[in-house]
Amino acid sequence: MSTKPEEELVKEWEREQAELKQRLQVGDTEDWQRSPDFTGLERVGGVDLSFIKGDDVNACAQLVVLSYPDMKLLYQDSQMVALDAPYVAGFLAFRETPSLLHALRRLQEAQPSLMPQVVFVDGNGLFHYREFGLACHLGVLSGLPCIGVAKNLLQVQGVTRDEQHLSQINALQKGGDVFPLTSQSGRELGKALRSSDSSTKPVYVSVGHRISLDAAVRLTHACCRYRVPEPIRQADMLSREYLRKHFPSADLQTQDATVTLGEESAKETIDSNTRPSGAVCTPCQL
Repeated sequence: MSTKPEEELVKEWEREQAELKQRLQVGDTEDWQRSPDFTGLERVGGVDLSFIKGDDVNACAQLVVLSYPDMKLLYQDSQMVALDAPYVAGFLAFRETPSLLHALRRLQEAQPSLMPQVVFVDGNGLFHYREFGLACHLGVLSGLPCIGVAKNLLQVQGVTRDEQHLSQINALQKGGDVFPLTSQSGRELGKALRSSDSSTKPVYVSVGHRISLDAAVRLTHACCRYRVPEPIRQADMLSREYLRKHFPSADLQTQDATVTLGEESAKETIDSNTRPSGAVCTPCQL
């Protein structure tokens, strides 16, 4: 764990965020992103971290790659990691990105043909304090298109969970319905998406890197069998399963990038019976 004073770390991270933000690409960069049915898209990735309750240093970093559009598991990597950066609201990327980036690099070295064409990140992208959340950070450093999908509203830039917001949620009638997340400056930073007919709680979608908001929202909806897009759902489920297998007496929690003014929120429970058949735990070594 870093021994630098938090104030010094924050200043350092602010500078690094600003530098990385100069490399951010917002907009479609691939032909499949412009296709109405995403023709040419074959592999989608998802990343997540899960923790043992009471331990905020050791975590299971999870990467999954699923086929598109049938969402079958092609690859997974479950790896125990030690996080050496403290949690500071608005700077979650500095804590989580290194482990997730290493997982992508292990895949690139071991089975490059299975590299995802887009990565779903359990957290925010442009919808962030400084418009550079975890999905942006991972996207810029990996070079891959990334989409941020948060399960809870990050109350920033004038977007709050007020009566108007709740009214907009209630107006979402069916899967695929959306409303914009607009900052005080008038910039659309993301969209709230009702991801399925059966789920009344929206997810919050924002651009991470190398994709437009429209394509990010359409693809998120296309990847949803339940409320959460399948790549993130599988990553969350398999990381929890890894911890249950290797630490059977421990209580589990997950690090969630969807924070409200610094307060972390627990991820929803996922039925392990929905795990794809044939999925095996295959941790890789650096």
